[in-house]
Amino acid sequence: MSGDILKRAKEVFDIEAEAVKTLKKRVGRDFIEAVNIILKSRGRVVVSGMGKTGIIAQKLSATLASTGTPSLFLHLSEAVHGDLGRVTPEDVVIIVSNSGQSEEIRQLFPILKKIGSKVIALTGNLKSLLAKHSDVVLDVSVKKEACPLGLAPTASTTATLAMADALAVCLLELKGFKEKDFAFFHPGGNLGKRLILKVEDIMRSGRSNPIVREDLTVSQVLLKITQARAGAASVVDKNGKLAGIFTDGDLRRHIETDPGLPKRRIKEVMTKNPLAIRRDKLAAEAMRILQERKIDEVPVVDKNNRPVGLLDVQDLLRAGLV
Repeated sequence: MSGDILKRAKEVFDIEAEAVKTLKKRVGRDFIEAVNIILKSRGRVVVSGMGKTGIIAQKLSATLASTGTPSLFLHLSEAVHGDLGRVTPEDVVIIVSNSGQSEEIRQLFPILKKIGSKVIALTGNLKSLLAKHSDVVLDVSVKKEACPLGLAPTASTTATLAMADALAVCLLELKGFKEKDFAFFHPGGNLGKRLILKVEDIMRSGRSNPIVREDLTVSQVLLKITQARAGAASVVDKNGKLAGIFTDGDLRRHIETDPGLPKRRIKEVMTKNPLAIRRDKLAAEAMRILQERKIDEVPVVDKNNRPVGLLDVQDLLRAGLV
């Protein structure tokens, strides 16, 4: 029984993978024209569909909107009951329908032609009403569905989703859409934090950022670290520039072999010329550095290499940078 289940699951993967793979042979002039129509449009991309393909249409619209192409989803059945009033001549309409033959599509086209919008079809039926009346047709047909009854959209929706993603990604790159632009549209959640949160937003500063001179003793430095409730102290030279860092790890390395450690000058036992990070760097970059170097704290410095903060891995974890 278990073997049959796994065998069937793998067959589904093969069918859907093949459905996507065959798309590579089909993208050509029509795909390029579809991308160019959207690029040249002064309006929005209105994506329409219903049922299972309607869900794919919603995803395409959401992807476009979040990557720099203004878009809205228009349910196909609602479109013919008043919502076509949202469409303007400057808009591009993408209709997603595997059969391309629904009654809603038949009712929709006379109005779309009157409005004057360009229409791009994602369909599995190149002889359909949808294909016949669209300005550009992208073929998302499949040999067979993964559903053994051939009824539930499975491979066809996978292929349609892949074609939709290809459209969105090509548009993103041609528009020069960058990470900072993506962050602008994703201010919430961990994704937004990873993209826009800077080191200075979460670093420890003021009393929570112990900065000590080179000539202080280890015991004096430990007192300042304790008072700050920190795990390290930044050590500065006579000019106030970062010269080293003293951490819990430095303390453990020396305490067992040096009975006189508390009276030693901090410059003798600190980690000299430590890794530091600028305050304007992205917090996500700081997290990557700490993980790669396997360290827990890093001094934050200004452009003159003067410590202005301390970044602890726990601060990054609390900020959701994982």
